[in-house]
Amino acid sequence: MSSSPAVLADLPLFPLHTVLFPGGLLPLKIFEARYVDMASECLREHTPFGVCLLKSGAEVALPDEIAVPESVGCLALIEQCDVETVGMLHIQAHGTQRFHLLSHRVEADGLLVGMAELIPEDIPLEGGKQLAQFGACAEVLERIIATIRERDPASLPFAEPFRFDDPSWVSNRLAEVLPIALRARQKLMELNDAGARIEIVHHYMQQHQLL
Repeated sequence: MSSSPAVLADLPLFPLHTVLFPGGLLPLKIFEARYVDMASECLREHTPFGVCLLKSGAEVALPDEIAVPESVGCLALIEQCDVETVGMLHIQAHGTQRFHLLSHRVEADGLLVGMAELIPEDIPLEGGKQLAQFGACAEVLERIIATIRERDPASLPFAEPFRFDDPSWVSNRLAEVLPIALRARQKLMELNDAGARIEIVHHYMQQHQLL
């Protein structure tokens, strides 16, 4: 008998014009008081916050405009935090597990807080065709990483260790680095099937002569 997915009752949310994938890096400059407080508490408690693509609204608070997040996001854990100036935090976070928002509310300080159900890991690859596509995708990603390392090692957008034998990791990293529209990137992140994500990324690279 399978257990029910875990539910996070009071997950602080950070809606952004970006899509965070499991295993992805998220550098942020934080200056709004609600998010400085949120980051400080997450650091203190060693807890994650939720990153969601903005469905509507703005990243920076505007009068009478509430940010509306997409319903599927990714947990982010803060790895590094530096204070450049008073009231400004530079953080480096990484994506861990996806979640589905069941509901969300706005706190008095404007922070969005949600009830979120964690999404299980990807369904693994099945079939020879998907395995062949995965192999081709992994080779392209290795070339991309080698090129970036040669040009500017400090700008590498991926965290080690590199997991070229993991279809979810490879497809997530390609979805991050390829010039894909944000809404399409969101749909890729939402997929629960590693093979389906590999197929779409492989098709995209064929269309754009990257294979």
